[in-house]
Amino acid sequence: MNDLTLIIPAKNEKESLPKVLDELKEFNFKKNVILEASDKLTIESIKTYDCKIIYQDSNGYGDALKKGIETIETEFFCIFNADGSFNPKELDIMIKKLKNDKYDFVFASRYEKDCGSDDDTLITYIGNYIFTLLGKIFFKLKITDILYTYVVARASCAKKLRLTSKDFSFCVELPIKAHRANYKICTSKSFERSRIAGKKKVNAFKDGLKILFSMIKLFFKH
Repeated sequence: MNDLTLIIPAKNEKESLPKVLDELKEFNFKKNVILEASDKLTIESIKTYDCKIIYQDSNGYGDALKKGIETIETEFFCIFNADGSFNPKELDIMIKKLKNDKYDFVFASRYEKDCGSDDDTLITYIGNYIFTLLGKIFFKLKITDILYTYVVARASCAKKLRLTSKDFSFCVELPIKAHRANYKICTSKSFERSRIAGKKKVNAFKDGLKILFSMIKLFFKH
């Protein structure tokens, strides 16, 4: 599928990223890996792979995704983790929702019927439930998993959102701004796999506060 680009933010993923790229060899997607120029070990680990490396202007998860979206040249894109937690076989259904059902953004969800996660903890489960509920109450969002950034979307729509978050607040900024822009949004069933290297980059308390403050700011800014 030459009209879809995978945006793969990959900070310190020298152990996981090569295995993820190996799994993606059977799929005909363009692959843009977003990295900090100083991350020499990750860069070295993928030098023989068929992917494009794009360097961030700054640092942070949100900054990587913003840079990735800005540089997309295909009609569609997908945010795809470098840690092995996303299953690429789920992409077929997500893409069909975009093309056949005419959606603009498809957000994968671990909390639909027959879905789940090998990576969730009690703290992250409760946190995601609370943030998703806040999204429904204050922003009228109908997605069921607001912090899960396994997303397939139309590049032209995402580029118009003026995304600003440089950290994990990007997770909530994207669906909130997409909804406010009246883009057509839906969810798709997903099962989150265990991370290959078993390392979380999210600090549940610290990043949770950043996400909360971001949602408050977005609520009053509208």
